[in-house]
Amino acid sequence: MIEARHLRVLRAVATTGSFSAAARQLGCTQPAVSQQMKALESSAGTTLLIRTGREMRLTQAGEALVRHASGILAGLTAAEEEIAAIAGLRAGRVRLVSFPSGSSTLVPGALAALRAEHPGTRVSLVEAEPPRSVDLLRDGDCDIALAFRYGASGGEWDDLVVRPLLTDRLIGLVPEGHRLADAAEVSIGELADESWIAGCPRCRRQLVEVCEESGFTPRIDFATDDYPAVMGLVGAGLGVAVLPELAVESVRPKGARTVPVAPAIEREIVALTLPDLARVPAVAATLEQLSLAAAR
Repeated sequence: MIEARHLRVLRAVATTGSFSAAARQLGCTQPAVSQQMKALESSAGTTLLIRTGREMRLTQAGEALVRHASGILAGLTAAEEEIAAIAGLRAGRVRLVSFPSGSSTLVPGALAALRAEHPGTRVSLVEAEPPRSVDLLRDGDCDIALAFRYGASGGEWDDLVVRPLLTDRLIGLVPEGHRLADAAEVSIGELADESWIAGCPRCRRQLVEVCEESGFTPRIDFATDDYPAVMGLVGAGLGVAVLPELAVESVRPKGARTVPVAPAIEREIVALTLPDLARVPAVAATLEQLSLAAAR
């Protein structure tokens, strides 16, 4: 196999015309140049240089290799510079997938801080709810997935690097004129006879489980993944809902009131990545900024 260091020696010999001059240019000894040229000829399987008096002359094979060497070495130099830029966060790309309420609350501050600190790092963002976002990560279609889960799901993310960000409590949402609008706390059971407006599939499933633990099955008349739509439906007096605090922070509810609910319903917000990706500087920096944004 032809090595880059041997190509550099060959190019120096071709440029200077002798082993001794090449050694001076490269800052090494003449025997070292001679040894590396022998190794290169062995790898190439043919003679590359012919000694004519005090000078060296390239064979046809040597001329061909020198001609290619310039492009090869230039490409290697460019690759080394690009890798150094990425490692030094002067360049790099991160593909982020987030659920909507995370996109509107955690992500903006994190990416703004990342851009200020590392302006050469580019981040793209698409939205997807878990488990779809986690599937995208495992399939190699993103580098970081912002996700959530209710309670510990054994083994669900064992193959991933999990960066816990925060615990997001779900809060009740009722119309302004509702009988419980001014309550300090509302039991889920007190809403058993209400019409319900449910959110994303995972949140919907959690809602049904909590209600059933309280002795009733919620009558879900409306279901939508769009949190502003949920708030609009509640504000219009069409039902009640429970939403994550992150979702309520991102949209000002009109005509609706928030009330704490019991028992507490909490979800864990995390940033996920693959073990190998966690060592990539741009990915590590993005994870750090997400953690800092969650702590604010």
